[in-house]
Amino acid sequence: MTSTGQDSTTTRQRRSRHNPHSPPHDSSITSKRGAKKGAVLRSSPKLAEVKKKGRMKKLSQETGEDLIVGLQGLDLNLEAKTLSGTGLVFDEQLNEFHCLWDDSFPEGPERLHAIKEQLIQEGLLDRCVSFQARFAEKEELILVHSLEYIDLMETTQYMNEGELRILADTYDSVYLHPNSYTCACLASGSVLRLVDAVLGAEIRNGMAIIRPPGHHAQHSLMDGYCMFNHVAVAARYAQQKHGIERVLIVDWDVHHGQGTQFTFDQDPSVLYFSIHRYEQGRFWPHLKASNWSTTGFGKGQGYTINVPWNQVGMRDADYIAAFLQVLLPVASEFRPQLVLVAAGFDALQGDPKGEMAATPAGFAQLTHLLMGLAGGRLILSLEGGYNLRSLAEGVSASLHTLLGDPCPMLESPGSPCLSAQLSLSCTLEALEPFWEILVRSDKTIEEDTVEGVNVEKEEERSWQPPSLPVLTWPVLQARTGLVYDQRMMGHYNLWDNYHPEVPQRVSQIMGRLEELGLAERCLVLPTRPATDPELLTCHSAEYVRRLRATEKMKTRELYREGANFDSIYICPSTFACAKLATGATCCLVEAVLAGEVLNGVAVVRPPGHHAEQDAACGFCFFNSVAVAARHAQAISGHALRILIVDWDIHHGNGTQHIFEKDSSILYISLHRYDHGTFFPMGDEGACYQVGWAAGMGFTVNVAWNGPRMGDAEYLAAWHRLVLPIAYEFNPELVLVSAGFDAARGDPLGGCQVSPEGYAHLTHLLMGLASGRIILILEGGYNLTSISESMAACTRTLLGDPPPPLTLPRPPLSGALASISETIQVHRRYWRSLRVMKFKDKEGLSSSKFITKEVPQPANPGSAEGLTTLEGNILVASMGKTTLASSVQEAIPAQTKSETAVVELTQDQSSEGAMPDQTTSEGTMPDQTTSEGAMPDQTASEEAVGEAELIQTHPASCTDNQTPPASPVQGTTPHISPTKLFGILPTLELDSKAQEASESHISGDERLLGEAAGGQELDDSVLMQAFGNTDQAMFYAVTPLPWCPHLVAVCPIPEAGLDVTQPCQDCGALQENWVCLSCYEVYCGRYINAHMLQHHEGSGHPLVLSYVDLSTWCYQCQAYVHHQTLLDAKNIAHQNKFGEDMPHSH
Repeated sequence: MTSTGQDSTTTRQRRSRHNPHSPPHDSSITSKRGAKKGAVLRSSPKLAEVKKKGRMKKLSQETGEDLIVGLQGLDLNLEAKTLSGTGLVFDEQLNEFHCLWDDSFPEGPERLHAIKEQLIQEGLLDRCVSFQARFAEKEELILVHSLEYIDLMETTQYMNEGELRILADTYDSVYLHPNSYTCACLASGSVLRLVDAVLGAEIRNGMAIIRPPGHHAQHSLMDGYCMFNHVAVAARYAQQKHGIERVLIVDWDVHHGQGTQFTFDQDPSVLYFSIHRYEQGRFWPHLKASNWSTTGFGKGQGYTINVPWNQVGMRDADYIAAFLQVLLPVASEFRPQLVLVAAGFDALQGDPKGEMAATPAGFAQLTHLLMGLAGGRLILSLEGGYNLRSLAEGVSASLHTLLGDPCPMLESPGSPCLSAQLSLSCTLEALEPFWEILVRSDKTIEEDTVEGVNVEKEEERSWQPPSLPVLTWPVLQARTGLVYDQRMMGHYNLWDNYHPEVPQRVSQIMGRLEELGLAERCLVLPTRPATDPELLTCHSAEYVRRLRATEKMKTRELYREGANFDSIYICPSTFACAKLATGATCCLVEAVLAGEVLNGVAVVRPPGHHAEQDAACGFCFFNSVAVAARHAQAISGHALRILIVDWDIHHGNGTQHIFEKDSSILYISLHRYDHGTFFPMGDEGACYQVGWAAGMGFTVNVAWNGPRMGDAEYLAAWHRLVLPIAYEFNPELVLVSAGFDAARGDPLGGCQVSPEGYAHLTHLLMGLASGRIILILEGGYNLTSISESMAACTRTLLGDPPPPLTLPRPPLSGALASISETIQVHRRYWRSLRVMKFKDKEGLSSSKFITKEVPQPANPGSAEGLTTLEGNILVASMGKTTLASSVQEAIPAQTKSETAVVELTQDQSSEGAMPDQTTSEGTMPDQTTSEGAMPDQTASEEAVGEAELIQTHPASCTDNQTPPASPVQGTTPHISPTKLFGILPTLELDSKAQEASESHISGDERLLGEAAGGQELDDSVLMQAFGNTDQAMFYAVTPLPWCPHLVAVCPIPEAGLDVTQPCQDCGALQENWVCLSCYEVYCGRYINAHMLQHHEGSGHPLVLSYVDLSTWCYQCQAYVHHQTLLDAKNIAHQNKFGEDMPHSH
């Protein structure tokens, strides 16, 4: 790689990208600062001095002219155009329907009642622009749905309860009411009203609080509580009526929005992104099309993005990682003109269906990240969410963010779990051929490659699922503070009129802020000089005295003193100006920490980030950002966690050295390095400089090795490195060394960052630290570019959405290499950088898992989100197996040691092929099981990392076992699990075949049994099935029909059982078990293992899962199914689902 950078000609043939290596460089050059800041490298000092004035004059003229041409397309004078206001549709008519035959149905009017109470309590209704819901017309609905289907739904207005129930039972997980059609039309029309308002410039963004939900509804099919697909209709409506060319739909409901996906999966004008619970197809809607491998068809290939979660308990860190690593990069290349969100809140902690652990603050973060797209044109449409408190607080948090309130800090941000990392890796691999922005450097990280079961073991994270905190939102008199003092112009070069660091830098910025009306929107704060105690927190007393002495020096003495430092000039007022710049910054810190303002801008000079503890350097005297950081910690009374981001094109050597042993300050610098030959020279800015002692890992350097770095490179660094580390660090204050010499047109930087680019970088940082962020001017030497760039950043701090950003090219390969090098160095310190690269993607492919073919008639009581029998079988094909999550208890006749081998022909796999098989899914008493049903077999990282990656015996599978494509979209042919289980009691086991099968069990295969709660593979039911000429393996664990410890089961308490009861030790709400002896409730092994501890302390053997109602015996190390247990199971089933178990025998 050369210092001139890499070309940007990247194509679909990138698989053979060359890996550029850094050439060796002369240590005599990089070991010391041998050139002045801004000087031509390796010119002799005399020649450089002679040419300096002429060169700087010429550069200023040329770059100024070029920049003016480049900025012609950017209209920052948008004061009259800036939109404000958040629209809200909330209509009481939407509560006029409910399930007539099941009062406990989860989707009911109480959902909107809870939301309304929360919004009134927080005063949000009055802050929004209210819109009346309107009916969606048939010609609008027909943009997505068939006329025949719409007409059928219309007739439901005139049906009686019996007719409604019969029709509802022909669909999956729905109910119908005479008002269902009217309310669904109102719901769709509500979103369309907001589309008109946003695209008609009435408001900036909006939220539709509506029901019924819509994202499962398909062209001619109700599904999953949904009649009409509101966001799909809105997308088509925006395109047809408003001429929108590109729409982004983000679906964060915990269920996959298959209806939306199927609507647009061949359309490149709509980018569909869904992040949902999948569990290898075991979670509703059980579709192969919900997996990462489905990316669209035809021209729409690459425009469908699925991030499937394969375990429960996913947290904010997992969701944020998906946005940073996948969604935001692709969206920046797609450039949407409108963003629609299918905003379900069933992934929140406490939701009975989602079983996830996201928080309202996390959804505020997701909303904030989306507000940077499409010029802020964002509409949220309510989908699911069935815990009333979680739902109300999630909606409130997102609405606060839409209104411009800062995002609350995350209580336990952490890093993405291993399961999330694997899902994201697979999604990225599937999408990379279609999106240039996702191309990764060829400098791969060996430790990040996962192959087979050789997964690097991570320590268990000491994190407990949080109870929902009470969020607080600051009440501010002013949003953005501004410090500026004209006296700072008194520092100037007495000998060189063309020196780049001129007084006009700050005056021109201030003039531009005033011209655009931005200064008057800020709170202008008084300034003061920094005090000596403040300066001494970062500088030595001797150095402060030395600079103070320059106030009385003569011109010749000043020249000599300046020459004693690197790239420094000094005049009589330098000391006073430097103190004023630092003191003004401290004033702004005080205002932010006191809550007087939320954020701020410091238009100060001279700059500071090169200043060392005892030396001036690179135009800098006192390190303003460092002193400000120490001042913040001093007035807060503790070691405040502070993130310093330095985007000046030069490395902030002074800031790095001051904090390199301090773990309370995270310093991240992005700068030109050019293999150590760019100012400040040497290796201080190399990626391998990570800090010392306690500060190791808290110095992060992204070292660009050439010019031409622009928006694409900086955004890539933000998404892949800066923000993941920042969220994991979870700062309480963000300080930005905001040099603008990486801006387009700067004579020293040679880079191409646009004002729009700086605005987006600022917006992304504003999600941190509850929005407490301060930008402090450092470098930047083109007066036009620094003025426009600072204006763009200030506008963003004031709450205006960043302007739309067009990336002219993908990131340069040299930049990707630099980012990858830094990631490789820092992955040992930051878990968020340990994204696994799964070589054998087929091991996680959805084609291996049983999926439903077509929607079947369903009892609404079974409801969306209740995992069925289809998910309880482990399917092995293409050399991989995946462990079933739970146990079927429908075969009491079989003992623990039985192993059955079943051979089915292709004909036998069709419906009706087994005349003796009459068992249906409804006959299984525990068909609502989900992954993680046992105390020691929860949805853990180990379960995903081990059980999913175990190879079957080579003889049992081949490389060509992929089943034929199904003619039904999003489905795959399969053998009915009920038929497989139904014939098992009639089988006669061949002892020789059984012995032979046991003899082939490898050590790896026995992990299946260990992951399944202690039973080994030979304690399971083994079934073989043939499809076409190929084989597939099925495994399931059979419960014991009896155990000697059943006598320990005690009568059920009079109060009954409460399946929502938290763990009595830690308060966890997921994966809880009830002891059948004392009826105390504790969490499972992969939460905090309190039930296991209870067993060890009490000796009570039998426990009942509140997840899938299975029973585990610790003494037998097996599941048990017996008549003695049915009373407890039935009462728990009533409490969980509002009805008796389908069969109690």
